[in-house]
Amino acid sequence: MSRIIAGAAGGMRLFSVPGDGTRPTTDRVKEALFSRLDSYNVISDARVLDLFAGSGSLGVESASRGAHLAHLVEMDARAAEVCQRNADVVNKVLGSSVVKVHRTNVESFLERESAGGWNLVFIDPPYGLSQSKLGHILEYLVPHLAEESVVVVERSARSAEPGWPDGLEWFSSKKYGETQLWFAEPAY
Repeated sequence: MSRIIAGAAGGMRLFSVPGDGTRPTTDRVKEALFSRLDSYNVISDARVLDLFAGSGSLGVESASRGAHLAHLVEMDARAAEVCQRNADVVNKVLGSSVVKVHRTNVESFLERESAGGWNLVFIDPPYGLSQSKLGHILEYLVPHLAEESVVVVERSARSAEPGWPDGLEWFSSKKYGETQLWFAEPAY
């Protein structure tokens, strides 16, 4: 079972999605990821977008660590329900509605999203998502990013590097067993 590692809700156990429809980020990978993000100083007061949220563990971890807002986007009904349960618990601990859940597909959310200004974006799609479709999602995302934002793409270590669209450039990556994290930023 996954948990929130640090912050106001640190130690809280997260609800997980039943079955094998999602692939949760392990606590080991999550701990390393957030250590790196802390060093980039992008979490505090951030507007966070967690695409293909699964249980929402990355978004709620961000909220626990001081993000201003975290939107969890998940299409699967069971996973979106788990996202909402995890969001409700974290929002109660924080005393405000920092975490919001959207049950919709990622492309639809990005097409109708007008607010933008996301400082931190997690993209953890099913490993079976094609490189082409991932590229389209990254392309849709670019206009919604704040100037000094960080985009984290989680893929299988056997996957090729994502095709970065104009306006987004890779600056780092790290492999953790079967998991590969890719870090990108706006290219202005």
